Amino acid sequence: MKNRSGTGPCFEKPGRHPAQNVPIHRLMEQESGNSGGPCMKPVEVLEKYWGYTSFRSMQEEIVDAALSGKDVLAILPTGGGKSVCFQVPALMKPGIAIVVTPLIALMKDQVQNLNDRGIKALAVYMGMTRKEIELSLNNAVYGDFKFLYLSPERLSTSMFRDYLREMEVSYIVVDEAHCISQWGYDFRPDYLKIAGIRKICEAPVIALTATATPAVADDIMEKLEFGEKLLLKSGFERPNLSYIVRNREDKLGQIINICRSVPGTGIVYVRNRKKCEELASSLKAAGISASFYHAGLSHSVRTSRQEDWKSGDIRVMVCTNAFGMGIDKPDVRFVVHYDLPDCPEAYFQEAGRAGRDGKRSYAVLLWNNLDLRKLKQIENASFPDLDYIEDIYHKVHIFFGIPYDTGEGRELKFDLLEFCRKFKLNSSSAYNAIKYIEREGHWVFLEDSDIQTRVKIIPSRVELYDIEIPDYKMQLLLEVLMRTYTGLFSWPVRIDEDYIASKTGVEVPELRRLLYRLSLEHIIRYIPSDHSSVLYLKENRLHPKNVRLSPERLERLKSSWEARTKAMTEYVTEEDTCRSRFLLKYFGQNESEDCGTCDVCRRKSADRKLSDDTEAALVSFINDKKGEYTLQDINLVFAAPGAEYSPDFLGILRRLIDDGTVPPYRYV
Repeated sequence: MKNRSGTGPCFEKPGRHPAQNVPIHRLMEQESGNSGGPCMKPVEVLEKYWGYTSFRSMQEEIVDAALSGKDVLAILPTGGGKSVCFQVPALMKPGIAIVVTPLIALMKDQVQNLNDRGIKALAVYMGMTRKEIELSLNNAVYGDFKFLYLSPERLSTSMFRDYLREMEVSYIVVDEAHCISQWGYDFRPDYLKIAGIRKICEAPVIALTATATPAVADDIMEKLEFGEKLLLKSGFERPNLSYIVRNREDKLGQIINICRSVPGTGIVYVRNRKKCEELASSLKAAGISASFYHAGLSHSVRTSRQEDWKSGDIRVMVCTNAFGMGIDKPDVRFVVHYDLPDCPEAYFQEAGRAGRDGKRSYAVLLWNNLDLRKLKQIENASFPDLDYIEDIYHKVHIFFGIPYDTGEGRELKFDLLEFCRKFKLNSSSAYNAIKYIEREGHWVFLEDSDIQTRVKIIPSRVELYDIEIPDYKMQLLLEVLMRTYTGLFSWPVRIDEDYIASKTGVEVPELRRLLYRLSLEHIIRYIPSDHSSVLYLKENRLHPKNVRLSPERLERLKSSWEARTKAMTEYVTEEDTCRSRFLLKYFGQNESEDCGTCDVCRRKSADRKLSDDTEAALVSFINDKKGEYTLQDINLVFAAPGAEYSPDFLGILRRLIDDGTVPPYRYV
């Protein structure tokens, strides 16, 4: 039988119980009470699938709230075990949990991890073919799957919503929930559509994030339309993680010292790709096992380097923020930031990748006055005026030759540098304009995307039938393509190489050779699979002055950004507040103690010891003098070159005199 849309491959539905019109797996769940086994407790499900006999801090409270049917926002630090908080309750309820996450790499990783544990999970994300999406959604409805991972832009598609109406949804899970808040540091407009799917399926929401200020947390619960606001968060303290801030001009020398003095695996974060490669080369020249990682590398190279780092073949990974998301390597001993991050949220998340095994680790941030000036330059580039932003909107369409009232649904391989060269633009300003247009919902910009092979037929349909094609297989391939896809004569269409190869009766390498030969005959435009930045147009090109751009939103975003960078500047320049307490207070945790291990606490401890030693030395010196001494006597000893006493020895002396511990000095 054909699938529900009547097109594409056939899918067999699972068997039905003879007495009821429900899938057998769902009937079994109803009979047993849950998919983990009859009347299993949360901790028993945890032990069965993960091997742990107890939950971490706050995990059990979050699981219990979800099982009671409440909407819950969980804020747990990086490495705090957020996934378990929704995976355990979803395994205990009939139906499938819909998990919305913006990170395709993390999505694939979690699906693989669940499948490896014997838990059936699947994913639907941007870049899949229609056939692949339809197969996954069919399985979500009719298969015995427990988790469906979705990228947020899939939520508004009619195909997904049609299938959603037939799903038995246990939970709506929102990962990286800060992305729904327009005042958070990583807003994604498609996240705003999550509340809409609650109107189709009545299921409780489990929202999770590692980084949300109190204002952002409240905004998350409002945007997700919580029935009753419930925020559960664990303490953000990382007692095994020492936060160190260093004002240094020679950052490379400092990093080399860290690599040589701290054993174990490390991460060094830098802002741009070129510096990433240069720094890795410098570390290798210094005899340190290092490599680099950024979004400009091919998928295979990135995967290989990530695995080499995980296994220990590479000790230090120099990378941009493209590295680390979803990587659960417990024994990272140090994370160094070569550049000053834009905000505490990003810094806290990246620094938190150190020491997940609970052993002593270090988060080191290097900065100097040049970094502070760069932050100001980034601010100017990050918020161009609205006229400039609208001009970029139209230039992007002109770049691809897209006229007004067309373009919706197009997938465009986008080279930012080539675009900027063509129009003589500043790349930072153009990039931020493109990101702002994404915030307004006009398109989706993915900087790290695997692009499928695309094909466009060059001649018209009439002209094509008059062209003599030299090879029967090439002719068969064209026929298969035209039967399978629409739009081939209008623009490059993504094709599923495996599916087309099977229908043509060839292997994939042979298919690619046939496509290449057709392109040499000028019959098709052949765009091979690639790894690049991609623009997905969500609407037709709008006419001038009709592009929706809100000045109020831009101003509020700028104010929010300024507040975050101000906090980041205060963090590095602060000399009296414990680094850990500073970060905890930023995230709304006002009750905390000094960590005792950051550079501020260490300096204070050293100062206290020096002060105590100086006090004892003063008392001893004055007693030796039988209380008969002058300021000159004190200065000769305590201010002598090389003397290891507190520079505030006179202040300590005044206190000792005031409290009667020593007599006053004599005036000469």
